[in-house]
Amino acid sequence: MKNNFESKLSRLEEIVAKLEEEQTDLDASVKLFEEGITLSKEMTEKLQEVKFKVTQLKKKGAALLTEPFDAEQNTEDAE
Repeated sequence: MKNNFESKLSRLEEIVAKLEEEQTDLDASVKLFEEGITLSKEMTEKLQEVKFKVTQLKKKGAALLTEPFDAEQNTEDAE
């Protein structure tokens, strides 16, 4: 099974559902909680990585938009 963000989110949802069940014993609850914390941390790191990439792409895109559209053409005309 591919270990991507969506599969981690799905597993985290399963853990929450199990923790909400009153039949789950204390030891199992602690293990599930620990697994949930680990998944949450991994997912947060992934989201921060994606946010950084998007921010960088937006900056790069904004820089491209601020350059004159015909800058290359103007330099050729000047020659």
